[in-house]
Amino acid sequence: MENAVTPIIMLLVLFVFLFKAVLIIKEQSSVVVERFGKFIKIADSGLNFIIPFIDKKAAAVNLRVQQLDVTIETKTLDDVFVNLQVSVQYSVRRNMVKEAFYSLDNPTNQISSYIFDDVRAEVPKLELDDVFAKKDDIAVAVQRNIAQSMGKYGYDIIKALITDIDPDHKVKESMNRINAAKREKEAALEEAEASKIRIVKKAEAEAEAKRLSGEGIAQQRLEIVRGFKESVEDFKKSLKTVTHEEIMQFVLMTQYFDTIKDIGANSKNSSILVPHSPGGMRDFQDQIIKGTYVGSQMDKDINGDSN
Repeated sequence: MENAVTPIIMLLVLFVFLFKAVLIIKEQSSVVVERFGKFIKIADSGLNFIIPFIDKKAAAVNLRVQQLDVTIETKTLDDVFVNLQVSVQYSVRRNMVKEAFYSLDNPTNQISSYIFDDVRAEVPKLELDDVFAKKDDIAVAVQRNIAQSMGKYGYDIIKALITDIDPDHKVKESMNRINAAKREKEAALEEAEASKIRIVKKAEAEAEAKRLSGEGIAQQRLEIVRGFKESVEDFKKSLKTVTHEEIMQFVLMTQYFDTIKDIGANSKNSSILVPHSPGGMRDFQDQIIKGTYVGSQMDKDINGDSN
């Protein structure tokens, strides 16, 4: 019975020995192997073997890109306190796993310390508006400084990003009021410019309308004079014995009654009152006689044209 149990025990011991000797490591990972507390080797991904109970896995090191988020409160050049959210992406170099594991006790805290130091060195040089405008420059400076400091420990700083800038809420309210005032000013300027254009265009249109109206009136008067001239010529051709005074009296009397007729036609009322008396008619005739000089001048013009 004892002889049957002994091989089983030996098989179990051998199984445990083999189980402890095999070390399977995932991709993008490395394992630090120690022997009696002393560094022996770095085991890469895949199947590895160690001496059971003598060698041990001290730690597994992640070789993938990792991200560290840090919130920092600092003051700008114009004495505004602001919270910055800084994200740093880093990874451990495959050929420096030993340095990365043994050199730093708490890598994330130490990277955070470098971030705090660099951000608080860069942001106080800028005013708040410049912090927003130059956040990429701040991130590049942080990345460069951390990369120089952490490179000797086996860490690559891939990217530093400023993902959020959060000033004090009173400052944000003031900035919003300033922006609103600027936009209202721009809107008022645009509205005033539009109103100016409307006024100018209206004035130009009125000026053009008056010019055209003046040209029309001038043309109308020219046509009236030409019509008078033609009427006088027709009278002289038809009636050889008619004098200039009689022709002018007839034409002016015709124009007088035509004018009264037009006034009545254009008026909204059905009838109009025109002051009139025999004495007024006589005054009108006297005014006609006074136009003799005009008639004689027209006659000279007509005779001159006929010659």
